[in-house]
Amino acid sequence: MGRHPNWMVTQTGRPAMRSPGRPPIRREVGRAFWLKVAEGLSSEEAGIAVGVSQAVGSRWFREGGGMPPFSLAPSSGRYLSFAEREEISLLWAKGHGPRGIARIIGRSPSTVSRELRRNAATRGGKLDYRASVAQWKAELVARRPKTAKLVENERLHDYVQQRLSGEVCRRDGTPVGPAAIPWTGRNKPYRRDRRWATAWSPEQISHRLKIDFPDDESMRISHEAIYQSLFIQGRGALKRELVTCLRTGRALREPRVRSRNKPQGHVTADVVLSERPAEAADRAIPGHWEGDLIIGTGRSAIGTLVERSSRSTLLVHLPRLEGWSENPSVKNGPSLGGYGAIAMNAALTASMTMLPEQLRRTLTWDRGKELSGHALFTLETGTKVYFADPHSPWQRPTNENTNGLLRQYFPKGTDLSRWPAEDLEAVALALNNRPRKALDWRTPAEVFEEQLRSLQQHGVASTG
Repeated sequence: MGRHPNWMVTQTGRPAMRSPGRPPIRREVGRAFWLKVAEGLSSEEAGIAVGVSQAVGSRWFREGGGMPPFSLAPSSGRYLSFAEREEISLLWAKGHGPRGIARIIGRSPSTVSRELRRNAATRGGKLDYRASVAQWKAELVARRPKTAKLVENERLHDYVQQRLSGEVCRRDGTPVGPAAIPWTGRNKPYRRDRRWATAWSPEQISHRLKIDFPDDESMRISHEAIYQSLFIQGRGALKRELVTCLRTGRALREPRVRSRNKPQGHVTADVVLSERPAEAADRAIPGHWEGDLIIGTGRSAIGTLVERSSRSTLLVHLPRLEGWSENPSVKNGPSLGGYGAIAMNAALTASMTMLPEQLRRTLTWDRGKELSGHALFTLETGTKVYFADPHSPWQRPTNENTNGLLRQYFPKGTDLSRWPAEDLEAVALALNNRPRKALDWRTPAEVFEEQLRSLQQHGVASTG
């Protein structure tokens, strides 16, 4: 005599479940992993923090496209947790009945009875309650698979895809751009052509739908839903390779906190922009400078210094060091590209010490590591260094504007190390002799000369 074909359905009160194989990681572990990522940890560090290997953490992050595939909100407590299921399993093995278990864990007897029946393991031919299997079954049944809107609505799908990845064409409709480039699954190619696309951002697409289809509510989608369709595998709406049409070209979404928490140990509380003297902001007193690098190919660079009051420009020569392109690079070794911390300090010090002491009060820089030795620079020059806030180029407006002017002479994608110091001085001279509207059509050189004469007169008067 064999069992009735539907004996398990009769016993558990639930339709037969086809086993998908090994039970997946518990939802609470996955939630803890993504919360660690949201705090700024790398995928490998987050994996170790929740008790899995670095490879598993990296795989979870990659499969999720850098986005958590489920809500990170804490459980409401309405449903049994894994800890409660472990308690039920132990008490059931000790011979406690459903009512006794319910009293101990603080749940309804019907909840415990239903749990023991519906989520029991049945592979051994009888009902055997185990916490891990019960948790797996509960999470499997709790899923609410929802078809993506871009899958259901073909018209909406075509609209989004066309605005995101459509071809760039001439007025006569002829497509233009580089030849088709295969997508490798990685971020945008380095120093290679990228596919030319119409490249509307998901936010632009989302808001434009309301203008193009004001009376059709079915033609609505949020920008976040478009991002999820691109980054999260298994959504089935948009192909993953369309991430190349995003302006960043990233294959994985970068968590916001991680992008903000990049190491910047050289920026301490006493050198942030809010600590800079108020006199530097109004441009009334000379001697306050803004600085940055303009970068070329092959790790070449030129340092730029601009005085806020006169707009006078100094260009800092940063030659490559001995051994560049000859010796293999050494991890954590000295930077031979010309703008490592040591080389940068030496070049900046040589440029600033040519100025009178009264004209080198402060220097405002971005957060680049090239000025991580700012304390030594301040000691040698007397110029106090302050760092702008992250991603805030408008806090160094004079320098940013000057860097734009300098690109006329030093275009992006060119080798900047080939220009000797004499050529840089000639370019700075040309820039400093252009009349400026902000200076009532005087030149930076003229204003700077006035500042020098004023300092000399005050110096003579003070010594008399």
